[in-house]
This record gives sequence, C-alpha cells and structure tokens, in this order.
Amino acid sequence: MRDWKPAASVENLQKRAAILALIRQYFTEQQVLEVDAAVLSQCAVSDPFIDSLEVNFRGHPTAEAELCYLQTSPEYAMKRLLAAGIGSIYQMGKVFRSGEEGRFHNPEFTMLEWYRLEFDDVALMKDVEQLVRSILAIGPIRRCTYADIFMEKLGIDINQSSTEQLACEMHRHVEVELDPDDRDGWLNLLMSHVIEPMLKDEPVFITDYPASQSALARLKAAADGVPVAARFELFVEGIELANGYHELTDPQEQQRRLEADQHTRQTLGLPQRPLEQRLVSALEVGLPDCAGVALGVDRLVMLALQVTHIEQVIPFTFRNA
Repeated sequence: MRDWKPAASVENLQKRAAILALIRQYFTEQQVLEVDAAVLSQCAVSDPFIDSLEVNFRGHPTAEAELCYLQTSPEYAMKRLLAAGIGSIYQMGKVFRSGEEGRFHNPEFTMLEWYRLEFDDVALMKDVEQLVRSILAIGPIRRCTYADIFMEKLGIDINQSSTEQLACEMHRHVEVELDPDDRDGWLNLLMSHVIEPMLKDEPVFITDYPASQSALARLKAAADGVPVAARFELFVEGIELANGYHELTDPQEQQRRLEADQHTRQTLGLPQRPLEQRLVSALEVGLPDCAGVALGVDRLVMLALQVTHIEQVIPFTFRNA
C-alpha cells in the first residue's frame, strides 16, 4: 500500500495554521490589504539564478499548447497593482521554483511578500523585525553591512580585493568551479558557503549589498560614498529568511536590468524566457515610492517550531504530493 500520510504531523500543521493567522492579523492591524495575484503567467522571472516551472495550457483538449510559467514570486503582479493605486499590500500564497529541493527547499512553497508605500529599506527592516519577533522568540535584530560582514568574518575588504583574491579565499574553504572573472559569483559563493553558516549566533540583517547585486532595488551611497543597493537580507540561525528592497521605480533602468538578465541567461546557456514587459509599462505609468520584501513562510514556521526539515512543517512535499 502506498504511503498516504502527510509529511508533517497534525500537531505541527495546527501550529502552522496559528502562525499564518498571526501573520494575517499583523497586516490587518497595520491596514495592509491582502491580495491574491495570479501565479500562472505567460512571462517568467528574469533572474538567471532562479528557474521557473513550465506549464502547457490548452484552451480545449485538442488545442495547440501555449507555454506558460508558474511564478517564482508574486512581485511583478503586485507591482502592477501598486502602479494601479491599490496602496500598501501583501500576499501569502504558493510560489514555485524548479531545481530547488532539500532541507530548506520544496519546489512548491509558501511565500509572504509585502509592499509598504513611502517606506525605504531602513523603515521596512523595522517592519520585518516587528513581524518576525511577534512569531519567533528572538531579541533585537542586528544590522551589519555586506562590506562589514566580509571584513568581520573573513578579513576581506570587498572594495579593495581583486576577483583573484576572492577566488583564492573561496578555494581555501571549498573547491568549486566558476568563471575566474565572475566577481559577483565569487562574492555570492563566499556569502552562501562560508559566511552564512557563521551567522547562527544571532539574528542579523545584512544591508547595503554591492550595486552589482541590486536586483530590483534602487542604488544609494554608502557611508564611504561607494554606491550600494538599497537591499537587505535577514538571517536567523544562519537561515536566509527574507530579502527586501527600496524598490526601483525607473522604467528605463528596469528595462535595462531585464535585458541584462536575459543576456546573462544566454551567456550561461539557460533558456530564454519571455520578459515581463507589463512591469515596465506599469513603471512608466508610475510606481509609488515603496519598499518590498519577500519572506519564506515555511522557514519561519521551521524556526518557530525548532524543526530541521521543511517536510516537518508542510502538509505534503513534492515527493509525496
């Protein structure tokens, strides 16, 4: 007989439901509107390091298939709502990513994403901290810049070190293959494989990412005048929990970044996905000044319940769904 039982225990699923209720209560009290944007789209995320799941849609059983994509985040759709004047919003629901399966990953997972009007990245960090500390029994969350965490943990000045030096430092810890000239690639590997495991002692916001890692964030000047991204990531017990930005509102820059991502995908031999030009059109109409953040709900529940695998907090995994 096939194993029909859910992955998580009934007790854990009841606790999960209570946490989701607390999240919704928080946003109700903050007067942030819940939305339910589509997760099936004709376009896909541009990020070359996130892969979308493909879906064939047919208007009737014998029709020619139309290639669509399950969304990796509700971000693009939510920004279109923001441009339409909906105000501060949040969405908590399923998203999908191909190639992600493991202790902290399931191809189908629950993401909480929200946008606050007239917030910058600093104000949004306070908002994130207030929500997270209402769920987790943790103290105040430390703030540390990306440059400072490299200096603190590895003794590396990222503004002065060459790409070759970054690669040598990585090889001291883990042997990996990577384009020797890919500076951001080496920085990303050092962060994910070396620094993140060192962040278990206290919760921390890593702020002011390199400008080259701005994703969909605005740029700003750091204390030393170096341009950085108005972006932060939250780590709790060494687990990446949230990623937020003071959102980019320039349509021309948005178009440039989409095209740059597409070029990177081509260089890496990855599939060329249809770009979400409706996002650019929304920015042309006018995206209000806002900050947004995506938070992994399953990981938040894992931390709250002090369990070690995502299968302990979701009803069914990809392998037993």
